Amino acid sequence: MSEARERAADRVIEVRGLNTRLGGSVIHEDVSLAMIRGEIFALVGASGCGKSTLLREAIALLQPVSGSIKVFGQEVVGLSDEQALPLRRRWGVMFERGALFSSLTVLENVGVVLREHTRLSKRLIDETAAVKIALTGLPPDACHKYPNELSGGMRKRAALARALALDPELLFLDEPTAGLDPLSASGIDELVRHLRDALGLSIMMVTHDLDLLWRGADRVAVLGEGRILGTGTMTELSRSDHPLIREYFYGPRGRAAREQAWKRNSTTQPSASSS
Repeated sequence: MSEARERAADRVIEVRGLNTRLGGSVIHEDVSLAMIRGEIFALVGASGCGKSTLLREAIALLQPVSGSIKVFGQEVVGLSDEQALPLRRRWGVMFERGALFSSLTVLENVGVVLREHTRLSKRLIDETAAVKIALTGLPPDACHKYPNELSGGMRKRAALARALALDPELLFLDEPTAGLDPLSASGIDELVRHLRDALGLSIMMVTHDLDLLWRGADRVAVLGEGRILGTGTMTELSRSDHPLIREYFYGPRGRAAREQAWKRNSTTQPSASSS
């Protein structure tokens, strides 16, 4: 197999020439990117730049005007709900506000996915759902609580447990730390990386959380002006000369997050005397 074909085989998501219009506005104009198997890939940019829209197009909830989006090598643009079903069983989605059913317990919320897509007995569904809930770090008694009885961080974990219900290969996370206090957000950061490493997941996330980007993302694509302004590691992007990228990274929040990341890195690096 040639090097080019090997690279293509590693692409979990591949977007080419994507054009999106909503309400007469240009959202995406000739957007192209690729996400590699096993990485945590983040989409960032100012509010309204089309991050969540791109995610929804990748999971076949929205259709672009033109262009191609391949997931696991299969074209998703133009797929009907029925045609997209086999692919949807291979990915899990955590929406920004969790999208949990308020009238169902956490255990029942996770079980909904299993009841819809499997023929497991109720006992096995409950047992499987409990395992997924435990994977996200929630205590056992959370299983029988309703969403309004949970803290914001616990609701995020419950939504993540539901996204894991079918043992997906790929996770889509839409603003996984939005609305959380710094301590809860840090816990989600660590959980995302732990799940990727423990379960061998590929993860695409939309976020504006700079701490999460520095702590959790392997590569980042910056959206702006309807296109991709830059793609790379956070360190690479922080050195970009593009004015919109520099504004994103060198504002007060960006500087603080970058300094914290450098401090963490310096404390984890072995000293010369220890080598």
